[in-house]
Amino acid sequence: MAHIKLTSLDLEFPIFGNNSRSLKHRFLNISSGGAIKKNASITTIKALDNINLEMNDGDKVGLIGHNGSGKSTLLRVIARIYEPIVGSISIDGDISSLIDFTMGLTQELSGIENIKLISKLKGLKPQKIKENINEIIEFTGLGDFIYLPIRTYSSGMQLRLAFSIATQCKPEIFLLDEVVGVGDISFIEQAQKRINAIVQNSNIIVIASHDSKILSKICNKVIWLDKGKIVLSGESDDVLDKYRQQHGNT
Repeated sequence: MAHIKLTSLDLEFPIFGNNSRSLKHRFLNISSGGAIKKNASITTIKALDNINLEMNDGDKVGLIGHNGSGKSTLLRVIARIYEPIVGSISIDGDISSLIDFTMGLTQELSGIENIKLISKLKGLKPQKIKENINEIIEFTGLGDFIYLPIRTYSSGMQLRLAFSIATQCKPEIFLLDEVVGVGDISFIEQAQKRINAIVQNSNIIVIASHDSKILSKICNKVIWLDKGKIVLSGESDDVLDKYRQQHGNT
């Protein structure tokens, strides 16, 4: 049974040796969200503040809030990219995430070498990698480019490769930062079908989005974040109705 529990969780990013107002202003709008605290030469961004939540098998959870509210940061904590400074996190179940599509790609390696390396890092056995590799290559639609270093790829080609690798397995826990379009129209259609299949088959999904209509369609629960804090969490329709009342239809 998949399970996620975050208890009294805080996350801060210290910025050392800078007292300028311009720096302070710049960090007000970064994607990590949260509030800025200042002490002597240390400027600290409190990206998440006293987060308490629990997700159980069958939950499809949406994260909503304006830019900088902490949605992406919370996903990165669940994915264990960031470690909290206070509180605890407990996760049961394997995780697949589509947060930063190109994270983990090695520019000097070819596409096929990246497939093998990332699959190995995900813990797949050699036989499973061998079974998956042709399907991944076909799904990318990269043709002979799969044998070239990915530094020669366009950004769209890298996104195709990263998406294809990230979605090769059916995870118990699936994390998605926005429902994005990748590549040309035909590939976008393929990608959306694959995401829909993963959403249907995963035990727990967590999706960050600005689009309340998407979250209403997919999720049974929604968490509304603002400045790294949970404003409201509960049944999707209840939370989204209150969010729309304050922010309008999105």
